[in-house]
Amino acid sequence: MEWTKEMRYRRLEEIDINEMEELKKKVNNSEWRQSFHIQPETGLLNDPNGFCFFNGEYHLFYQWFPLGPVHGLKYWYHTKSQDLVTWENVGVGIKPNHDYDSHGAYSGSAIQHNDQLYLMYTGNTRDENWERHPYQVVAKMNNQGRITKPQQANITEVPSGYTDHFRDPKVWKSGDLFYAIIGAQRENLTGCAVLYKSDNLLDWTFLGEVKTQLNEFGYMWECPDYFELNDSGVFIFSPQGLEASGDDYQNIYQSGYIVGQKLDLQTKDFSHSRFNELDRGFDFYAPQTTLAQDGRRILVGWMGLPEIDYPTDQDGWAHCLTLPRELTIKNEKLFQKPIIELQKLRKSKQVVEATLTNETRKFFSGVTFELICELKEYNSTQFGIEIRASDDEHTSIMYDSIEKKIIVDRSKSGQSLAKEYGEQRKCTMSDDHIKFHIFVDVSSVELFINDGEEVFTSRIFPKKESDEIRFFANGGPTTFYAEKWDI
Repeated sequence: MEWTKEMRYRRLEEIDINEMEELKKKVNNSEWRQSFHIQPETGLLNDPNGFCFFNGEYHLFYQWFPLGPVHGLKYWYHTKSQDLVTWENVGVGIKPNHDYDSHGAYSGSAIQHNDQLYLMYTGNTRDENWERHPYQVVAKMNNQGRITKPQQANITEVPSGYTDHFRDPKVWKSGDLFYAIIGAQRENLTGCAVLYKSDNLLDWTFLGEVKTQLNEFGYMWECPDYFELNDSGVFIFSPQGLEASGDDYQNIYQSGYIVGQKLDLQTKDFSHSRFNELDRGFDFYAPQTTLAQDGRRILVGWMGLPEIDYPTDQDGWAHCLTLPRELTIKNEKLFQKPIIELQKLRKSKQVVEATLTNETRKFFSGVTFELICELKEYNSTQFGIEIRASDDEHTSIMYDSIEKKIIVDRSKSGQSLAKEYGEQRKCTMSDDHIKFHIFVDVSSVELFINDGEEVFTSRIFPKKESDEIRFFANGGPTTFYAEKWDI
């Protein structure tokens, strides 16, 4: 179906109830609906927004176009949870119904202050020539979950030197002041981030650009997120326009981070190490973090990418969010582990220990499961696991001891997508110890290597009959130990 501009900017409030019921029915009949991930009831989900703990619960919003699997008029959709595992759909959180967000309530963040949750986001507008103008808006949510929007936007102008690609405020508190970092594009069409401060979350003062060593690094930085962990400053962002280089930057757009000394809020200097990708898989973008109730730093990302067609499009929906991950730092590198609460999803358990030599063998089966596999001894050149496997389909997760690389291959994963960006993703990994920790849902796989040293997040679209879990070793013997839980 060809989506016209008019169709993309229809309002949910104007849609006939029968049309929505038909769309819901179509979506619910999709063979690739997830079983334990946040996904949209209909239409398209993208960036996680407003992720926070407030009033005894976790709140997580996301970008939502309800009427189809395209980027149209964006709402904020609201979900909440007691435990970061079981999520309850609350409903629309922010509607784009004001002159400052007439063409979409774009991404943003949340912070608790004075017993209210302040939601700071970008209001997208277009004029009669379809020229954009962004506004930064602060809405408030009270303890009853009621959200109110201001009469006027809180930041109405883009500072000189920057284009109207100016969005996605992430807010935090330092001392008595609040700070917001915003993704931006300079007038020379390079990406960067800028800083604002406020003493009340409503009136904001422009401080200038965050000074990094990445002066010509893509053409736009989306979804910036700054926080401090283990006495270090961490800056996560999603730069657009990086060229592929070796195994790096293989997707259409990237998400990654730099770690350094704490951001100097006076000089705006951020001294840092090299840029690292957060996730090595095919489908990951626009992550956002928050502090858990107990002080852990938790990350959730969009399991998808802009400008890519997905097989679920034909079913009237697209995308989901990743499972939450706990972040830690070791030697200026972020480690991402699945949060411990996810163990609540575990059902029946199976265990196997075996030695394979130049063979492939099925040990388990499953469509939705968690699997932990450790290599005990290995002398093979390649060892790996095939998930969602059948005669003609499988997704391969492999360690190559010659290349010293993890290789994820979805060339036979079922319905293909984004083939122009390749069907393998790789990263270098020393072979001292290899541990795979895998979460598989109906149409996704999240792979954590060596307790989160590297992560691969990918959508896969196999037939539901493809449910075998096979292990293989080539070029010599490998002994492995694996635990598998149904979910």
